Amino acid sequence: MDGLLAVGLKSLPTDARPREKLLARGPGALSDVELLALLLRTGIRGKHVVQLAQELLEQFGGMAGLLHTGADSLKPVRGLGPAKRAELLAVLELARRALTQRLQERTLMHNPQVVRDYLQLQLGGRQHEVFAVLFLDSQNRLLALEELFRGTLTQTSVYPREVVLRALHHHAAAVVLAHNHPSGSALPSRADEALTTTLKSALALVDVRVLDHFIVTRDQAASMAELGLV
Repeated sequence: MDGLLAVGLKSLPTDARPREKLLARGPGALSDVELLALLLRTGIRGKHVVQLAQELLEQFGGMAGLLHTGADSLKPVRGLGPAKRAELLAVLELARRALTQRLQERTLMHNPQVVRDYLQLQLGGRQHEVFAVLFLDSQNRLLALEELFRGTLTQTSVYPREVVLRALHHHAAAVVLAHNHPSGSALPSRADEALTTTLKSALALVDVRVLDHFIVTRDQAASMAELGLV
C-alpha cells in the first residue's frame, strides 16, 4: 500500500478482533466501524485499520454515505488503494443485486422499505439529478430499472413519450417514478408535482399506472404517494 507499513487487525487483542467477534457472535454484534475494518483488513503507517474505518465513516457520513460514494470520491482517500476501493464498490454492487432480486421475486408495494433502500443505493449518492423508472408487471414485481434522463430535471427535460415507449417495451402494467435531489432535500417541488401529473396522464393512455414517485437523497427516499401527491 504505497510502500507504507500497514497496521492490521492481527495487532488487536483476540477478543477485540472483528473477525473473531463475528464468528463467535454473528455479524449483528459488530459495529459499522468493525464491519468496515474487517473489510479493509489493514490500515496505514501510524493509523490502525479501525481508526481508518472510523475516519472513512465520518468523512462520508456513515455507512450509508460510504456505500453511496462513487469510485472517483474514494480515489483521493489516503489508505484506500485500488484493491480496497474495488472491494468497497463490489460490496455496493452486491447490495444492489440482492435488493434487485428481492424486488423481482416479491410484490413490490408490499414492502416499501425495500423499495426505498433500493432507490437510495441506486440514486442516493449521485452528484447530479437522475430520473429513473421502475417498470413493474401486473403483480407489481420489478421488471427493470432504467435511468432515462440526467441533468437538471424539469417538466420539459423529461420526455413523456420516451417513458411511454420504455413502458411498452417492457410490457409494464405499472411504474414507480424516482429521481434524486443532490441538494439533500426530499421535499417534492411544484415542478415534481407537475411532472408526475404529466406522466400519469401520458401513461394512462396506454393503460400503465403510476404507483408512486420517490424523491431520493443520500439519507432518505420520500414517497409522493404517501404525501397524497400521486
